[in-house]
Amino acid sequence: MRKRDRHQLIKKMITEEKLSTQKEIQDRLEAHNVCVTQTTLSRDLREIGLTKVKKNDMVYYVLVNETEKIDLVEFLSHHLEGVARAEFTLVLHTKLGEASVLANIVDVNKDEWILGTVAGANTLLVICRDQHVAKLMEDRLLDLMKDK
Repeated sequence: MRKRDRHQLIKKMITEEKLSTQKEIQDRLEAHNVCVTQTTLSRDLREIGLTKVKKNDMVYYVLVNETEKIDLVEFLSHHLEGVARAEFTLVLHTKLGEASVLANIVDVNKDEWILGTVAGANTLLVICRDQHVAKLMEDRLLDLMKDK
């Protein structure tokens, strides 16, 4: 199966089922006679723009454009390894390769208090409207990250 077709199949599976692990996705692919390595699947998920969300005590994959109406700060807290603030900018540290996916999610879900994002490989800058907003977000992120 070609990569483009495999990506379409993965997107279809994600929209039809709440799959929470790469193993579940890999098993569903195999049920469609599509065998991929874990490395290939990880790359596919990153290229497609899948991320995990937590809703109603369930964690599962969704397409980035389906993350609307989430608590953005709570969502981010589950994916961060560190948070710092410089004036009105939050510096969010992620696992390698996750910053750009998270930037897309922030951009899709941002409100008037977030102006935009800039992402590297494992660092995401969130530019807030002012220092007060950045401080509130930083405090809430740090509180939520303590509970992880």
